[in-house]
Amino acid sequence: MVEGKINEIHGWAAMKRGLKVEPWSYKPRPLGENDIEIKIEYSGICGSDLHTLKEEWGPTYFPAIVGHEIVGKIITKGEKVTHLKEGDLVGVGAQVLACLKNNCHACSNDLDPHCPYSVFTYNAEYADGAHAQGGYADAVRVAASYALKIPERIDPVHAAPLMCAGVTVFAPMLRKGVKKGDRVGVVGIGGLGHLAIQFANGLGAEVTAYSHSPDKREQCLKLGAKHFVDTSDKEQVEANRHKLNYLFITSNSKSNQYNEFISWMDFEGQVVLLAIPEGHMQFKPFEFIKSEVAITGSLIGGVNVLRKTLEFAAEHGISPIIEKYPIDKVNEALQHMDAGKARYRIVLTH
Repeated sequence: MVEGKINEIHGWAAMKRGLKVEPWSYKPRPLGENDIEIKIEYSGICGSDLHTLKEEWGPTYFPAIVGHEIVGKIITKGEKVTHLKEGDLVGVGAQVLACLKNNCHACSNDLDPHCPYSVFTYNAEYADGAHAQGGYADAVRVAASYALKIPERIDPVHAAPLMCAGVTVFAPMLRKGVKKGDRVGVVGIGGLGHLAIQFANGLGAEVTAYSHSPDKREQCLKLGAKHFVDTSDKEQVEANRHKLNYLFITSNSKSNQYNEFISWMDFEGQVVLLAIPEGHMQFKPFEFIKSEVAITGSLIGGVNVLRKTLEFAAEHGISPIIEKYPIDKVNEALQHMDAGKARYRIVLTH
């Protein structure tokens, strides 16, 4: 059995609910024959990290090291790992394990985040009872099947946000078959939204960006949007009703805004939730009948979809707009993110 090179992983963990992390170390699980050990170079901050630290999506296992946009180099690999080698630059996203069997309904449909044996990168539990810890650390051990080589055309520091934010927006576009000429809207021009514009544009869609911040107009057009709608301007909104085939919701919109979103859709259009609004969503049922619009959601993307995300980003020059913070300034970075000031993703450098 191959032994790992790092017997104690040092990271920044939350000891209780709240946006404060502090130095903490843990003994990693034994390196399995299908596992790899990664020396982390970059870790993106995702909105999921903040929700987990604040226990807004349910209980958190403390101490908790979050972070699921990981990029680093392999320093050790299990004896059965043949597709990767030590020294490879790889990325890890929001999931680190699934059965990936052909007879698994989820995995066989590239929906392995829904696999009954799936383990997410942090705030999750392995079958042996060990808790998964994330990327705000100097290293991590994961199943080799969930570490993907970073294409040479992608700057490693920009690769980190693609591991979660990138695949989160691209996965539903692939599943729903977004294609050239489709009219695609993006609500919320932030960490997810600015990437959604780029991926939809790369697929050949006619993209409309929706934001209540008119100062984002020029940037949206540069990212690939053909149209920009200032949602605080009633005349602009009224002029853009019944036009979209797809609408991707990337911001935590108010629960009572969804009837408005439905009115922007063409017949048989689809509204896709990528962010989670607080509380219950409110609808007028008749809106569904008279518009023939569907509302659906999407949970990250399986490993095959993540691979396609990286390949597509490399081919089309898709890159997140980032701010960099050294890992020892992680608390400052978390506060900056929580205040909504990040433009548009934060990457911690290790």
